[in-house]
Amino acid sequence: MADNKPGSLKLRKEIGLLGAVALVSGCMIGSGIFMSPQFVLVYVGSPGASLVIWAISGIVVMFAAFCYTELGMVIPESGGEFIYILRIYGPFPAFFAAFNFILLAKPCSIAIMGISIAKYITAPFYPDCHPPQLAVKCTAAVFILVVAILNSLNVRVAIRVQIIFFVAKVIALTVIVIGGIIHVTQNSATIVENFNVETSFRGTQYSMSTLGMAFYQSLWSYAGWYNLNYVSEEVKKPEVNLPRALLIAISLVTGLYLMVNVSYLAVMTPKELMSSSAVAVTWGNKVLGSWGWIMSVAAALSAFGSLNGSFFSGGRVCFVAAREGHMPEILSMAHVHRLTPSPALIFTTVISLVVLIPGDFQSIVNFCSFTAWFFYGITLGGLIYLKIKRKDLPRPYSVPIVLPILVLLVAIFLVLAPIIDNPQIEYLYVALFILSGALIYVPFIHFKICPGLLRKMTVFLQLFLEVAPADKNL
Repeated sequence: MADNKPGSLKLRKEIGLLGAVALVSGCMIGSGIFMSPQFVLVYVGSPGASLVIWAISGIVVMFAAFCYTELGMVIPESGGEFIYILRIYGPFPAFFAAFNFILLAKPCSIAIMGISIAKYITAPFYPDCHPPQLAVKCTAAVFILVVAILNSLNVRVAIRVQIIFFVAKVIALTVIVIGGIIHVTQNSATIVENFNVETSFRGTQYSMSTLGMAFYQSLWSYAGWYNLNYVSEEVKKPEVNLPRALLIAISLVTGLYLMVNVSYLAVMTPKELMSSSAVAVTWGNKVLGSWGWIMSVAAALSAFGSLNGSFFSGGRVCFVAAREGHMPEILSMAHVHRLTPSPALIFTTVISLVVLIPGDFQSIVNFCSFTAWFFYGITLGGLIYLKIKRKDLPRPYSVPIVLPILVLLVAIFLVLAPIIDNPQIEYLYVALFILSGALIYVPFIHFKICPGLLRKMTVFLQLFLEVAPADKNL
């Protein structure tokens, strides 16, 4: 664990209300809304049911964000689920949360966003077929490296980039909404077919597995609602800006998502939507004609902004876990001049590039969502415990206990639904991978085997990367 000494480096409080709103909504509005609608429709089977899924997902995310806001006030430290589980349950369960996030959830998330950017960048060059996987993954790797370098150089620049791309995303989604409205006024046949009360729910799949998978894809598009909790130490006046930013960002994103899905369904038939390799491009070709390529650029920019925000928050979790002694000490250090957690960002980049090699969008989303909601459930269970057993803790912000209970029930459903109704061996592999963390925790974290070797490696990397121990910035 890094020593908390006077004179140690501290991460700066650079995130104000606008930056916080841009970070949350900028991460939420990313690849998901341009990729997931077709998969939600494939799983749930009907346009009406898909819109219900999107609306319920927005409500669930809002409730979960309010719960996380209270946790962020009670435990005012960066690190998200890891730090909350550590303070409530202890080091052993917290290590599994960090192990999952650092080696599975966040790298998968970054890989998905890289793939999304690459698909939209390459789509105009392959109008009649899917782009080659090699071209997609090489392009994705380039963008992952660009964002990693950007976040390693300067926190303030990374936040400004986030704000700029956030504005670009909102403009792109607004174009889709307005384009859908114009298309409906010119041709009402599609809107009547897709939104007729008698036919819009025809063919709906009601099994636990299909509903669970549909929610996985939809909730993936809302992923990012928790990002401020990962960087709360860098938020100015978090007791004020945290709840305000979440309320503004999630309300804005939910409204935009519903309107964008209505626009997609107003322009395309369900069959066209489900068969599209890039939904926004297909929409653009039908509505904008020869200018349809603009939607490829807009979707790629949106995913780039989400990738930037995901890198910004994800590196901090690795940094905090190392600071608490759950990862190598070098990952808890910050650059002596730039004051960025560059070792943690480099480590996150390497793991993300490894995950990128074998993965595809749909399967990565499903497995990533499965593990994510497992740990969300554990975290919310901890909040319920604190509300019942630790009423003495100061709470500048508090939610009714019914909210964490409801979101916990949703988390249990999302974890169990794909296993009970349609079990797949891949979920067993994911569970075994997370449990394999015990093979690392027991010898290296609990018993601290080979401290001399680790110390020598730390000193070498510290000099090579020009980093030093960083204090908590409370």
